[in-house]
Order: sequence, then C-alpha cells, then structure tokens
Amino acid sequence: MTSHPGTLSASIDPVKLDRLAEVAVKVGLQLQPGQDLVLTAPVAALPLVRRIAEHAYRAGAGLVTPFFADEEITLSRFRDARDESFDRAPGWLYEGMAKAYENNAARLAIVGEDPMLLSAQDPNKVARANKANSIAYQPALKKIAGFDINWNIVSYPTSSWARLVFPGDSEDVAVAKLAEAIFAASHADVDDPIAAWGDHNAALQRRTRWLNQQRFPALHFSGPGTDLTVGLADGHEWEGGASIAKNGVTCNANIPSEEVFTTPHAMRTSGTVVSTKPLSHQGTLIENIAVRFEEGRIVEAKATRGEEVLKKVLDTDEGARRLGEVALVPNSSPISQSGLLFYNTLFDENAASHIALGQCYSKCFIDGDKLTPEQIAAQGGNKSFIHIDWMIGSDQIDVDGIGADGSRVPVMRKGEWVSE
Repeated sequence: MTSHPGTLSASIDPVKLDRLAEVAVKVGLQLQPGQDLVLTAPVAALPLVRRIAEHAYRAGAGLVTPFFADEEITLSRFRDARDESFDRAPGWLYEGMAKAYENNAARLAIVGEDPMLLSAQDPNKVARANKANSIAYQPALKKIAGFDINWNIVSYPTSSWARLVFPGDSEDVAVAKLAEAIFAASHADVDDPIAAWGDHNAALQRRTRWLNQQRFPALHFSGPGTDLTVGLADGHEWEGGASIAKNGVTCNANIPSEEVFTTPHAMRTSGTVVSTKPLSHQGTLIENIAVRFEEGRIVEAKATRGEEVLKKVLDTDEGARRLGEVALVPNSSPISQSGLLFYNTLFDENAASHIALGQCYSKCFIDGDKLTPEQIAAQGGNKSFIHIDWMIGSDQIDVDGIGADGSRVPVMRKGEWVSE
C-alpha cells in the first residue's frame, strides 16, 4: 500500500477520523469564535489537518495556519547538511509563533512521525540539533508551558509509525490497527465522543480534588527496584483532564489523557527508581532506566540500552537532572491494557504513572497564573530546556501520600487507585 500526502488511507475509518478532528477542536482546544489557530503536523497527516481546519472554521476560527514537517527532508539534513547546521534552529519561526500566542492564537500539534526516524543517525548531531531547537523554541514554549493559551496534541496513524508498532503486519493492516488504537484511546470510536470526554474529565477531576484536599508534602513510590520519595512543590496543585488556561478557555491539552499530575519540588526527591516501560526519545529506545536521586538531583543513571543518549539528555542543563512533573495513572487505563508500546510519549505516558525530567508547569501551583518565574522557582518549580516523561508505574508499584507528620495514606496499590 502506498499513501501519498493528502490521500486518506483506505485502512483509516473516515468517520472516526472526523470525530477525532471534532474532539481536537471542541474538546482539546474549545476553540473560540474569532480565535486564530497555529497548527503543526507531519505532511503525512494532511487528511486530519484538513478535517481539523474544517471543524475549526465551523467553530468560528479567525485564521488556521498549518506548518508541516517531512521525514525525508529531516533525513536529508543528517545525510547532507554542513556540520554547523546542527547547532542552528529556526528561531525566527518560534518567535513568530510566540507572537501569535501573545495575540491569543490557539496551538494544536498533530504527532505521528516515525519515532525511530533518527535511530541510524549520528547521536552527537541529534543531541546538538535537539539542544539548539530547545533553546530557540523557548519564546513559544514559555507561552505553552505557562498555559497562557488553550493548546492541544492529538495523533495521526502514519504508515512509518504503524510499521514500528506492528512490525509483523503488512502496512495496510498495521495502519488500520494503529488507527483503531488511536481512536479508542481518544474516545473517537463512540457515537458521541464529546459526551464521552465529559464523563472522562469528570472522573479525572474527582481524583484531582481528592489529592488537593490531602495536600501531601510528598509521595512515596515502592516496588521492584523502586524506593523513591518525591517531595512536592510548596503550593502545588494537582491537575487532570480539562483545565482553564490563562486566557480563560477550558481545554484538554493532551488527547488521550489518563493522568493526574503536579509539580515536584526540584530539591526534594530522593531514592532510587527504575523505568517500567522503554522511553522512545528522538530515534533512540532507552530501556531499563535506573537512577538515584539525592536532594532532588540525579547523581547516578544507567540504562541497558540507550545509556549514552540518556546521559546526554541529563547534561542538557542544570534542570535536566531534576523533576518537573510527577503523574499518577492507573494500570487499568485503556492504553495500559492494550499491551502496546506506542514509542510515543503522548500514549505511553498514559499507560503508567510517570515522572518527567526538566521544566515544570506553572499551572500546577495554586494561583500559578499569578506567580512570577522567580516565585515559582522559590516554591520549588524546576526550570530546564527539556521536559521528558518516562514511566515508573505498573501493577507492582504502590504509592503512598506522606503527611507533614510523616504519616502515610495509601494512594495506589498494585497500580490502582485505593480511593476507587
């Protein structure tokens, strides 16, 4: 099967794809009348981009502006570009995006690129290119990480991604399987996906309310290879599902989403933890991560595969060795129960509880929209050029909330919510 950009594969259900586009606009973004939309996507996802544009304009969008990436063009850079190319990034583009967000444009990213696209490329060039891009992206990222605007990420089943997830199947079968997995995880496989998201958000919000009532100063994760205490930031707040951006719009930033999450204190994580699922990062599969924290900082890191890449990530900047997020996800989540490794953090992080190295989210503080960067740092929020999630939860992991007096409250047992 050969698909061309702009051509919808016969393996993808057009009705469900249209529902996914509707979910992205009406649930993911809750796009407002007159609001502009900045959209990024792989060129192979053009069928979904077109449907999203249709739903956006029907919702009253001011202007939809798409930007596309192409895998072959990306590879040509690594094959043929001058060495100094890998220390550069299109800062002018990200400054323009930041300007759009300052003017209240919404942000939507469609992901679906081959996660292993750069696996055969020089890891030093990959690391340099990633760092340059991370630095250049800061003006736009600050608006997104600060939740200044309504933003959303959804996925499209490209053939290169599908072949990786389902290597034993023909291309058309692999695309069909990945498409159905995406639709199911995104609640686009039901007749009324908008109502389904309403119910799902309500369940996530019940969990965040309970955690915010407890006000635990720390969480303790225990299980095989894991004895980790994650201190939580002063004035932290748990989030999950739909959230209100600083522009007043309620949106679901990630579709799918099974997590509730908050901000750790950058100086208060200690102990050991091992990954429970591989981390796919910029063309490298990093397996069996094992790290040790002291006073919030990773002081020892190992992996049975991809260790060199992991250590390059940790050396990105000072904040790369500290935590910017901790999230709780039940082992019974649909993505976990699918048994699939998606090689895509958007999905894999929703299969298990996880931590994220790097930048924190300001919205995970009480009145976070009113705090300055200096105040966030003073309350324990981490700062970094990166934000990389990796999974530490499973059906063998217990989580306790630790009270100010040292008392313990069961939060999860064998990967499931105790309160439920």
